[in-house]
Amino acid sequence: MKRKIFLFIFILSFSLALAQDISFDQYFEDKALRIDLYQVGDAREEFMTVHRLFLEPIWPEPRAPLIQPFDYGRYLIKVYDIASNRLLFCRGFESVFGEYRTTSPALAGVKKVMERSIRIPLPKKPVNLIIEKRDRRNIPHPFFELTIDPQDYHIIRETADYGDVIIEKQKTGDPQERVDLVFIAEGYIAEDLEKFKKDLDRFSDYLFQIEPYKSHRNDFNIYGIFRPSPERAMDEPRQRVYKKTNLNASFNAFDLDRYMLIDDNHRLRAMAAQVPYDTIVVLVNSSRYGGGGIGFDYCVTTTDNPRSLQVFVHEFGHSFAYLADEYYQAEVAYNEFYPQGVEPLEPNITALLDPDNIKWKALLSPGISLPTEYGKEKIEALQAEMRSLRQKQAEEMEQAKKKGWPEAKLKALQQKYQAQEKEIRAKMEQVRKEYAHLVDKVGAFEGAGYASKGLFRPQMYCLMGSSERTEFCRVCQWAIARMIDFYCGRLR
Repeated sequence: MKRKIFLFIFILSFSLALAQDISFDQYFEDKALRIDLYQVGDAREEFMTVHRLFLEPIWPEPRAPLIQPFDYGRYLIKVYDIASNRLLFCRGFESVFGEYRTTSPALAGVKKVMERSIRIPLPKKPVNLIIEKRDRRNIPHPFFELTIDPQDYHIIRETADYGDVIIEKQKTGDPQERVDLVFIAEGYIAEDLEKFKKDLDRFSDYLFQIEPYKSHRNDFNIYGIFRPSPERAMDEPRQRVYKKTNLNASFNAFDLDRYMLIDDNHRLRAMAAQVPYDTIVVLVNSSRYGGGGIGFDYCVTTTDNPRSLQVFVHEFGHSFAYLADEYYQAEVAYNEFYPQGVEPLEPNITALLDPDNIKWKALLSPGISLPTEYGKEKIEALQAEMRSLRQKQAEEMEQAKKKGWPEAKLKALQQKYQAQEKEIRAKMEQVRKEYAHLVDKVGAFEGAGYASKGLFRPQMYCLMGSSERTEFCRVCQWAIARMIDFYCGRLR
């Protein structure tokens, strides 16, 4: 097994070395080819098919490297020159369907059809496009193949201009040397243009208050695209609320009430193509709490909730920098999203299978123990005690009311339980004080990626662990800065 892994790493390293010599101008035009796909299936089987191919007016990503310098994405796009079979281009990506495959309906055999658009630079000559899909061990296997002739008349070459309002908030350089960020309006009616402009300013300005974005503001070009929807807001299926909007944004994704996604991915990408873009943010005109983010696709958030700004930065961490969720106690729709005993692809969580070579080894605090004890078991025991106490209180209060207890007696009962809760909170605070010296340390803290056991995060607190936080841990900052460098053409 070790021999196979070594051979795989050697071949990968050799391929990457060769890839650095690829000349963009030799193989590609300075245009993009968007491929609108459908993914169909359930947890056991998956199919992919092409809907349409579109020519886009500019390739906004860096001309080098054409092979991504990080092993991200549960799906991989690979482009091979037909004449030489040389690998010319590689990018990883995620999809909504990739998440769906881990849900209970998918495991029960319920098949779904979902949209996903991908993009490659327009080849000058015929190429083979191969999409690889990783198995549960994260080993990629060929999954879908398409021969592309750039002269094919089936490639749609219509203008990308739909007559939407285009707002250029900030332009600091050439698209291929900057992160091109576009904000797209969803659920704004015609009268809301000025509100969208203010929201665009508010959200983009907030992003650059947080490191490492703050130090890299001049590495971004920022655009806004406004197309009025017939109605405000978005769908809320559990509340039986359905709104007619451009992109069909909807809460209750995978039956999780706070999770919002975009149904019309093809339309989203067509709207975005009116400007050079590397990454997309959809702003939904609503005061509800929630959002979502898909790696190397888009993130979406509401605009007017008190926590919308923090949610946006958290979800943008997913879509732009491929960061994982670092929390593990909140409700999710997935079943074993990260298989046990397999190292996650994301840069900010680990299964700690090889502590001596942890992926953020260079950032570890000196002398830190791996894994890093931080009072987790004590806190969780107290949290369980608190839940049990509250359940007991609810039951006893219900019985007391049925017996017709007077108000004074009910109040006394409530005060008894409040005193017990206060004692538990004091114990929690004592545990936190005991480990307060670790707050700024980088180690391996168990509990991440929706799992209480077996997955570890770099620091105790991070914006990827809670949208209530206002800063990223040092590992997430490093990963974000690295992605910025990639889109600016500085990462080779």
